[in-house]
Amino acid sequence: MNWAIAIFQTVLFVALAPLLAGFLKFCKCRLQNRRAPSFLQPYRDLLKLTRKQPVISEDASWLFCVAPYIIFTMMVLAATVIPLIAVDMPTSESADVIVLVGFFAFARFFLALAGLDVGTAFGGMGSSREMTISSLAEPAMLMAVFTITMTASNTDLSGAIHHILNSGSTLHPSFVFALFALILVAVAETGRIPVDNPTTHLELTMIHEAMILEYSGRHLALIEWASQLKLMLYGVLIANLFFPWGIAQSFTFGALSFALIALVLKLVVLSIFLALAETAVAKMRLFRVQEYLGFAYLLGLLGMLSHIILESTR
Repeated sequence: MNWAIAIFQTVLFVALAPLLAGFLKFCKCRLQNRRAPSFLQPYRDLLKLTRKQPVISEDASWLFCVAPYIIFTMMVLAATVIPLIAVDMPTSESADVIVLVGFFAFARFFLALAGLDVGTAFGGMGSSREMTISSLAEPAMLMAVFTITMTASNTDLSGAIHHILNSGSTLHPSFVFALFALILVAVAETGRIPVDNPTTHLELTMIHEAMILEYSGRHLALIEWASQLKLMLYGVLIANLFFPWGIAQSFTFGALSFALIALVLKLVVLSIFLALAETAVAKMRLFRVQEYLGFAYLLGLLGMLSHIILESTR
């Protein structure tokens, strides 16, 4: 029974990721007074791409063809680590923060290699920018999540959520710093404004898109799906770590149903806030990204220090 729920939770992750991306695009279009596409448009785009035969450059090696499958697999494995609607899953023993960051880093490594493989100028530029940003984002992410897990004295995400739920309405000043730090990192890691623009095709400003310019067909579908899944992973991580109310602690039908409804509501709120932020803020210059992620790291560090100074002595 537990394994069935764990598998269902992972399938739900993968299946709902395009829907979250579609809802976010819908909100942005509405805020910008543009005609919004259907929530289901990402599914149609993925289906259209899977029906097309990929065009592969003569200079591409086997790595270029294998990378999309590895990237998508890593995102699916990351989905098994983050609790979606319930805790105490059979995968909880491997649901560690370090494991999660490792999956993200492994996928990014192969994405950067694929961008370099064909030998185009834009692919190399995008890979260089991606690795530079990741070297600044990963420490900030670890600092933010470690602030939460230090409260529970456990790097297990499921155990951390359990501790927060059982601690009731206790105010943790460190959580405020960690929340804003993780939000800033999530925006950078998922390629959203102001760090990157997922809809741009301007060569001088592209980061993620520059690495996948040579992809088409089902290969591009896997990469786009993995990108949508990564957005949902960060959304669920923020929602369930900092606002875990509603997540199921038992495997009854009522608890799981309520947890799913609560998760949908939390993701809707996060999507609306992200759409508002992307509408109100312009894309920053690439050379300002280090200041942006440095501030995120500083917030995570302040969160950890406030935990040590104010909370660990209680």
